Amino acid sequence: MQIKQTQWHTSERYIRNAIRKIRKHMALRFGILTVSTTCFMKVKEDVAGPKLEAEISETFPDSKVTFKRIVSDDEQSIAEELKNVSDADLCDVIFTVGGTGFAPSDVTPEATRAVIDKEALGLELALISRSLAMTEMAMLSRLACGIRKKTIILNFPGSTKAAIECFGFIKSSLVHAVELVRQRNERVADTHRAIQQNNEFTESKVKIQVGALRHRKSPYDMISVQVAQDIIFGKMKFCENAETEVVSVTQALERVLAEDISAIDPIPPFPASIKDGYAVITSDGVGQRAVKAAMAAGDEPAKSVLHSGEVIRISTGAAVPAGADAVVQIEDTTLIAASENGSEEKIIKINVAPTVGQDIRPIGSDIHAGTLVLKKYNRITAAYVGVLATLGFTKVRVIKRPTIGIISTGNELRNAGETLKPGEIRDSNKVTLLTLLKSFGYDAGDCGIARDHPNAVKATVEAALIQNDIIISTGGVSMGEYDLLKQVLIEDFHATIEFARVNMKPGKPTVFATLTHQGKKKYVFGLPGNPVSCCVTSLLFVIPALKRIELDASFKFWPLLPVKLENRIVNNDIRPEYVRVNIFQNTSLEFRAVSTGNQISSRLNSMVDANGLLLVPGKTTWEAGSVRAVHLFGQLHT
Repeated sequence: MQIKQTQWHTSERYIRNAIRKIRKHMALRFGILTVSTTCFMKVKEDVAGPKLEAEISETFPDSKVTFKRIVSDDEQSIAEELKNVSDADLCDVIFTVGGTGFAPSDVTPEATRAVIDKEALGLELALISRSLAMTEMAMLSRLACGIRKKTIILNFPGSTKAAIECFGFIKSSLVHAVELVRQRNERVADTHRAIQQNNEFTESKVKIQVGALRHRKSPYDMISVQVAQDIIFGKMKFCENAETEVVSVTQALERVLAEDISAIDPIPPFPASIKDGYAVITSDGVGQRAVKAAMAAGDEPAKSVLHSGEVIRISTGAAVPAGADAVVQIEDTTLIAASENGSEEKIIKINVAPTVGQDIRPIGSDIHAGTLVLKKYNRITAAYVGVLATLGFTKVRVIKRPTIGIISTGNELRNAGETLKPGEIRDSNKVTLLTLLKSFGYDAGDCGIARDHPNAVKATVEAALIQNDIIISTGGVSMGEYDLLKQVLIEDFHATIEFARVNMKPGKPTVFATLTHQGKKKYVFGLPGNPVSCCVTSLLFVIPALKRIELDASFKFWPLLPVKLENRIVNNDIRPEYVRVNIFQNTSLEFRAVSTGNQISSRLNSMVDANGLLLVPGKTTWEAGSVRAVHLFGQLHT
């Protein structure tokens, strides 16, 4: 069988497409300013703006349109909107739609040039030249493009069709343009390397061995899951010199602390009332008292000292005034006199004698200044975020996470939304993996689908390696003639295949490889193409590895729970099988496990609602009612 090389263009196309797929999942902030007096007056409906927004969402699914407005054809109004949005840094890119023609009211380019600091003539030229290729009437469109502070402003025509076409002409350059404007130097360098790599791209060294020439026996030893985990953990070692970064406390959830957190100030920083009641002097005992003032939480402490015979009405959390040494709750008092309109208390009676310190939280009673509150290498939970906010932290240093890219392989795969031809299926693995990783707090990028040809696999992997520390690939790891990942990694990237066969079901052909790319250590997980195999191996290998490399001191692998089986479990295979189960907890705090049904590795439904993996040895039957240990990886069902 001869492969037609003409169908596999080994030029820059693979690199460009792969990089574009990575880039489009970066989060940008877009603005849309529709310029139309008739739409502003609601005589006509704005069609182009919403259509452009939909196009942006489809092209950049992780980005947001953070600004949308309609303005009349007035130069000052247009300029004012562009200036305000740019100066407030609400958007990375603003598209104006409309007002670019020859009519007297078409003043969008003039308004744009009045506010920009720099012109972007290349973008203008791209829009005009590409539009002229579509229609000669584009010569009547006047467009301005430029930069104000850190915001890129581009003029589009008011026609819906023309606006969408113009977006298509420049969308591939937007992310890099924003990187340059905002001086995201690391990503700029990555893109420059990718461009250089385009020029240096060579064909893969791998040749497809078809028919009788293909391998019939794997050269890799079969190892246990435990050994595979040990290899991964040994290569992705705990490193106290890991890179760190500072993030906002509001963005720190599920991150790992890179520093010990100590209290700067005592908590509370003042004596605080525990109850709603009255600040009193205990030596006064019981009896009538004059109500001097009122203190609510957040009020400045009373400047005057409380004297004998006086009380101050006080709310929970309020600062106890000077001179007071106890708080008496409302329930232990009686109102004796009030103002004429009844709004103010004048005299109250203390019915129960207070004791010194009663219902007062002393300074530092919760946390003393300088106390170590949170230890580094612990994962930040919602409670941690609350503690950090209480201590006054707005930013915190965390372990820098590895960047993760996901590749799918296979000629048969199509993205969701694409029309399927005979023999094709939709790529469910990638969406499942992206979501699974997200559920554990990890973001990953879509690095596209590599077709079953060495050049395509090489180019897609190359582009993914430029952007990411860890690559997760699905498919292409078995014994078929078009399962090319291992060969490409070895021959084109000089990778070391650490293991390629694991004694488990599902997941036997799982691959773990290490390599050095552009001077940086990279890790590749080659997961099986079957959907369930992909999920199970992610839970057993990928997620623990990510937590390990992130220095999560709290992660002890998935806990084992003793559960009572509600189904008869049979494993007829010689390999140990990870059966997907639902674990329930009853009112008596006992655990029970229910199989999710048919355990075939292509049946993704067996993972739906599953929160446990039951390891069943080969050639084993377990009867219903027996108690076994199950790995819990999700929330318990009730």
